[in-house]
Amino acid sequence: MNQNPVDQAVEMLCLKGCKALWADIAFMEEGGVLPELANLDEAQRREVLAEIKSIMAVYEGSCSL
Repeated sequence: MNQNPVDQAVEMLCLKGCKALWADIAFMEEGGVLPELANLDEAQRREVLAEIKSIMAVYEGSCSL
């Protein structure tokens, strides 16, 4: 199955674990571009950020930095 690049990026980032994902969110919110997202355009990177923030909202208050 050919997965869309945004979904692939979200999956790849989530594999890094909870604490790393919180750090990635903070980095991306400051305008940083993660190496894992270098092949995505700006709109796709925003979509990845929104998706991982939505996923991590479940974990608010746990394993945060």
